[in-house]
Amino acid sequence: MLTRNKALKLLNHCVKNDKLVKHMQAVEAIMREIAKELNEDVEKWGLAGLLHDVDFEQTKDEPAMHGMVGAKMLQGKVDAEVLRAMRSHNFENTQVLPKTLMEKCLVAADTISGLIIAAALIMPSKRLGEVKVETIKKKFKQKDFARTCSRGRILFCEKARIEKEKFFEIALRALQSISEKLRL
Repeated sequence: MLTRNKALKLLNHCVKNDKLVKHMQAVEAIMREIAKELNEDVEKWGLAGLLHDVDFEQTKDEPAMHGMVGAKMLQGKVDAEVLRAMRSHNFENTQVLPKTLMEKCLVAADTISGLIIAAALIMPSKRLGEVKVETIKKKFKQKDFARTCSRGRILFCEKARIEKEKFFEIALRALQSISEKLRL
């Protein structure tokens, strides 16, 4: 099975956009933190977050293939649960509906990462350390803030039995823990 180090090498080979790499690392951090909170497999959940967009540059013009190509590329290299999570994180296009805890959390983590980073970028310091859970709550309610961050996708956390405010706390803590890597 693929280790995190091998996954990073694969990621750096397949993904050239630095912002996308940082996004994938952000989602990985959130997924690892959620896994700790729920007593799930931290490594497996981390790989799902880290690799979920591995095919994005390759499939950006074919939304229905995003997640499908990456899962096929990683067949036999990662756990089947990770492959299904990759396919279901883009359920609107792949028609693979998120059913498991991991799948629902990946949908939510994928989107909350963007909302929290957008919140950091409007801070005077442009740093994650300045963002508070209250900031995220407020920005979540502002539909015109980070419009591409679907509030419905973020609310998948509740389908995974994590209250919205608790999810904000977990995701913020995760991103703050890798703020230097994200340069935020």
